[in-house]
Amino acid sequence: MKKLLLLLMLVLPSTAFSEVITSVYCFRSQEGKNINFEFRTYFDSATKWSGAGVKYSKSKETIGLVHRDTEQEELVYGRPYQYTTTWTEVTDGALAGEYQMVTQGGRVDSMTYKNYKSEKKYSFKHDFNMDVSPERTCQW
Repeated sequence: MKKLLLLLMLVLPSTAFSEVITSVYCFRSQEGKNINFEFRTYFDSATKWSGAGVKYSKSKETIGLVHRDTEQEELVYGRPYQYTTTWTEVTDGALAGEYQMVTQGGRVDSMTYKNYKSEKKYSFKHDFNMDVSPERTCQW
């Protein structure tokens, strides 16, 4: 029996389980109309997959986003890197716009949205006072 168990352990591949890391951010517009949205990112370290979604406070549907790129920059030696991450919005099978988030350490320095059709750009402020989690949404 021990030999059979040892043989099975050697022959069958071991399975690694990983947890999908979910981050939730709440954003408010900085100028003009009162626009609020929830931004969720997902990352699976085992498969190196990432995704995101945006849900506006006045909408019932979440807009899917595709990770386009992340740039890192060392602003001051020995300090946390600054990351600029760009996500492309896909609506009805077409590229509709892009979200760009700049972070450093645990801080979100800026979030912008550019609509490809109108070419308008909007700036948003991270509302870090909201108590959110993967199970809890932004409370507008």
